[in-house]
Amino acid sequence: MSKSGLTAVGGGGRITDVIHTDATSIDAWERFTLVDAGNGSFGLKTVSGRYLTAVGGGGRITDVMHSDAVHLQGWEKFAPHALGGGYFAIATINGHYLTATGGGGKITDAIHSDATHIDAWEKFKFIYVGKD
Repeated sequence: MSKSGLTAVGGGGRITDVIHTDATSIDAWERFTLVDAGNGSFGLKTVSGRYLTAVGGGGRITDVMHSDAVHLQGWEKFAPHALGGGYFAIATINGHYLTATGGGGKITDAIHSDATHIDAWEKFKFIYVGKD
């Protein structure tokens, strides 16, 4: 399994070239704030204050994510599923899972949201880095 990190390209605010999974260190644009969205769900806020969006609520392999949302609405909500060992699967609002394509390490075709079950590439680890 890759040890690459998730990056909101440009710190967020994009609808194309939104996510990369090739980060090897944690810089500002690899940091997200988990925002409580109630009912066990959360939003992923980028360093620019925008939210990640699973386009269409999930279920996609192209035009999968946007990072330009300014308000936390339904399609910006995700649900964590604890898998043990500090790993989580991230479910979209329509019950699909986010996938780091190929296990991560990519700058194109980096994320899909069409998984219906959890394999190794649907596992993510949240790392708390604190505030600067």
